[in-house]
Amino acid sequence: MREYVVVCLTAALVTYLTTPVVRVLAMRLKVVSAVRDRDVHVIPTPRGGGVAMYAGVAAAVLVASRLPALQRTFEDSQTYAVLVAGGLICLLGVLDDRFEIDALTKLTGQIACAGVMVLLGVQFLYVFLPFGNIGTLILGDTGVPLTILTTVLVVNALNFIDGLDGLAAGVSAISAIALFAYSYNLGLVGYDDTASAPALITAVLAGACLGFLPHNFSPARIFMGDSGSMLVGLMLSAAAVSATGRVDTQSFDSAASVLPLALPLLIPLAVLFIPFADLLLAVVRRTRKGQSPFSPDKMHLHHRLLSIGHSHRRAVLIMYFWAALLSFGAIGLSISGGRVELLVVVGTLLVVGVVVVLSPRARRAERTAASVAASEARAARAGRWWHRRPGPRRRPAVPSRGGTTPPTRTPDPTGAPR
Repeated sequence: MREYVVVCLTAALVTYLTTPVVRVLAMRLKVVSAVRDRDVHVIPTPRGGGVAMYAGVAAAVLVASRLPALQRTFEDSQTYAVLVAGGLICLLGVLDDRFEIDALTKLTGQIACAGVMVLLGVQFLYVFLPFGNIGTLILGDTGVPLTILTTVLVVNALNFIDGLDGLAAGVSAISAIALFAYSYNLGLVGYDDTASAPALITAVLAGACLGFLPHNFSPARIFMGDSGSMLVGLMLSAAAVSATGRVDTQSFDSAASVLPLALPLLIPLAVLFIPFADLLLAVVRRTRKGQSPFSPDKMHLHHRLLSIGHSHRRAVLIMYFWAALLSFGAIGLSISGGRVELLVVVGTLLVVGVVVVLSPRARRAERTAASVAASEARAARAGRWWHRRPGPRRRPAVPSRGGTTPPTRTPDPTGAPR
């Protein structure tokens, strides 16, 4: 565990120190995100922070290769596969950040990078189905397209939620820490070693995201851009595939060791639920309108939180809360075997999360009702005052010095002056 902490801190420190350099280069090379109708930021902001994140990842992997325990993670090619494929997809993202390549070309590049990762050793080998007495399925060649599809989905899901300052970096850090806990626990209960490739990948990724977050949190001084979001998506996908798709649960000796794998298909979905939900809603929404699934709009989950009435930072923190609740809740239930106490805690936090999300709408309804009541009260008071209003007061006649009242002057009907 100490070595995992060392590589995490290495990734965080290198990313944090490299990001200002990347920001200056991005401004000189005009890799800047202009203000568009669908954007939330109000001033042009440099992007390309994924380059700094990849530098942190590469430095942490280099340090891990020199540590005694984590050297065992390099016995297979998974870590190198992620490093090579991550560099390629980061380069693709840099090109998109600078030249804004079209969606089809970018999708083709994502498939190619995922294919490189598969060729170098990261793919689904087994899938454990804990229902219907199906057990473990050996995928064989079917695992190749399934791995590529999963990687492309996760990459685009992370790309879709990168719409608010600090949102993608924070959600990715939470997801990486959750997957690290899951992968490390696999080693404790029967997975061959606690020094495993998925645990190393997630520890390094969590450090890179945490090191980049101070520069990216609202108000952001730099965006991670497609170079960062696609890098994070590929690494999360690789960790999920490696942790859940390479383990034959029937090879474990006891039922207790199989317990953390009771929900192997749910764990990646729960960890990445927020990005996946946003991706699915965007695809359904756009296809129903006859648009391309990659056409931009301003109806993502974070945009809806802003429209409800949450501030920028509050919307980001709410997304953090939901990502952490779903990720660690699912992993906690899997590890503990679904204990009732944990179920009660998760259910209570779900209710709290719903209340927090809807609180601006409730306050707005209360303010509207109070405003209407105040308007009605003012109208009622005005009506009572009007009915009680006395008629115009007549000025009493002033008697003349002779004791007689001066004659009243009446206007001439002809309008002639007197």
